[in-house]
Amino acid sequence: MAQKTKKFERNYSRREFIKTSSLTIGAIGALASSNQILAQNTEIPKTSSEGLPIIMAGYKFNRIEALFDGRVKIEGCHATISESKIGDMNTDMFSGPQTNDVTEIGLHPFMIAYANGNFRDYTLLPIFPLRLFRHRSVFIRTDRGIKKPEDLRGKTIATPGYSSTSLTWIRGIFQDEYGIKPEEINWVTASNDSSADLAGKISKQEMMAPEGISISVGPAGKDESDLLESGHVDALFHAAEPRAYIERHPKIGRLFPDFRSVEQAYYAKTGIFPIMHTMAIKKSTLKQNPWLAEAVFNAFSQAKQINYQWMVKQGWLMDSLPWYGQEVEETRTLMGDNFYSYGIESNRKALEALFRYSHQQGLTSRELTIEELFAPESLKLVETSF
Repeated sequence: MAQKTKKFERNYSRREFIKTSSLTIGAIGALASSNQILAQNTEIPKTSSEGLPIIMAGYKFNRIEALFDGRVKIEGCHATISESKIGDMNTDMFSGPQTNDVTEIGLHPFMIAYANGNFRDYTLLPIFPLRLFRHRSVFIRTDRGIKKPEDLRGKTIATPGYSSTSLTWIRGIFQDEYGIKPEEINWVTASNDSSADLAGKISKQEMMAPEGISISVGPAGKDESDLLESGHVDALFHAAEPRAYIERHPKIGRLFPDFRSVEQAYYAKTGIFPIMHTMAIKKSTLKQNPWLAEAVFNAFSQAKQINYQWMVKQGWLMDSLPWYGQEVEETRTLMGDNFYSYGIESNRKALEALFRYSHQQGLTSRELTIEELFAPESLKLVETSF
């Protein structure tokens, strides 16, 4: 369990920044050092002079960057961490050589593999490196009379991967909030993905098509952006901004132009911050080193704390967005200081919502539980530094 550290400051003036900026590197190093924690009720063995060698993979998010650059170490380990794309990490785990002891993974593809394919080589840790609200992920043709969510009934919607985590969340939210069922839509899966440079290859778990749903395959060689631009579809559900939207196509827009307000209202109503990715650990590695679950959890929490402090103390100056500081403050006011939380209890509602959506949409053979998907050693881990 992580030790208590000083809560990061709410107000940080320009004068204070200038006074302390020269000490930033040393202060961050001290923070990381002060947060080095041993696993509860277990002793971390010294397997070598550097610790247990483990191989890790993930995106280099700012909340994880301190693990990549070595400011934060995993207690008792000598970790080698490399950048990768989610499609490639999914593939390595489910059908590849399983090179990683600890890896970022798409939450819903893991759920499908576990429930439908009896996949048991890895187990999950309650560390969530990527979470996003999803109202922003609905793009429309502005010439099809679509003004509100209910207007999507009977329309044709494109997607690069029907059973991906993001799409499962969108359909679930739309059914809960607006009463729109997946079977009321005509779905088209694109043969290509305009965001493949970010996501990598789509895994087979993300291409699952449940019974009772109208799904066709789009023209060969056309990505989801092509389908929207050509008018082949009326709308698009997509985790990333499609090329046509980025290039400001005159007839393509968002269903929710002010998605920020809509998503904030959704959080205020439900308390759910949707989870996209989680961390998984190889079962054979964890069995031999049961202390490793907490050591990894603590390290990810420490890295995130460093990023939180940077956001408050320096982000307003270093980031290019002119209202960065205000965004940070408003987010903390709505969602709390630890708005990107790890651990089971603070995320139980979000996890159980996705489990329900998946089974409700015919994607998993049964409704899964937290206790079966997550490592027993991780179920009671909490962040106590906030």
